[in-house]
Amino acid sequence: MRLYIQVRVYSAHYPVLGMTMTQVKTAKYRVIKQHICEKIESGQWLEHSKVPSENELTEQFSVSRMTARRALQELTEQGLLVRSQGSGTFVANFKSQSSLLEIRNIADEIQERGHQYHAQQLILKAVKVNEEVAILLALKAGDIAYYSSVLHFENNAPIQLEQRFVNPKLVANYLEQDFTQITPHAYLSSEAPLTEATHEVEAVLASEDIGRLLAISHITPCLQVKRRTWSSQGVVSLATLTSPGNKYRLGSHLIF
Repeated sequence: MRLYIQVRVYSAHYPVLGMTMTQVKTAKYRVIKQHICEKIESGQWLEHSKVPSENELTEQFSVSRMTARRALQELTEQGLLVRSQGSGTFVANFKSQSSLLEIRNIADEIQERGHQYHAQQLILKAVKVNEEVAILLALKAGDIAYYSSVLHFENNAPIQLEQRFVNPKLVANYLEQDFTQITPHAYLSSEAPLTEATHEVEAVLASEDIGRLLAISHITPCLQVKRRTWSSQGVVSLATLTSPGNKYRLGSHLIF
């Protein structure tokens, strides 16, 4: 059984949510969404600022009122705007933007439990991606992506194997990092701040290779999370996180 979870996390600067320029050009409501996001991101529209009405957007962008309404509604659903009947639409309070599932740095999680954290960098290299990975990273089959494999430890016991493909167009210096000193998540968050993520959660049996790395039997149940993340510029990474089932749990937010 697989559990699919959509997660959206917003920065204080309100980046455009995973939109590429091609997508922006294909639908007028996306053009309006990008315009609003850019106004907020640049600081021209502050918290609680009133944004143009449906009628004003209809005239400004030469679109139907339905198109303008869709743009405002989607940004409201995403937490960027707040609509008040009779008053208008306003930029949301930063504090109102939170995810039902919080994506956190595994090093912080472990240290907050009062335990020791360290990591072993297993692989860090450029690879040619197959068609499946290419589609998920918005690349073409055979294109180069960056790949890392990092084993995370809690109190000297392996707790999670992280296997990650990264879009080199958005994070050019990924291969120059030392992931025993900073986690891939922390580095990517600083270079390409997260705006959106999807999770596929699945119970799996450890393969022999994964079992060896996690110091468990190859028949031990594991919880595997496949995470795809976006920044304002597009898809950033595709990660597979595998942990022993008895050492990993899901709560009101993700705990690694």
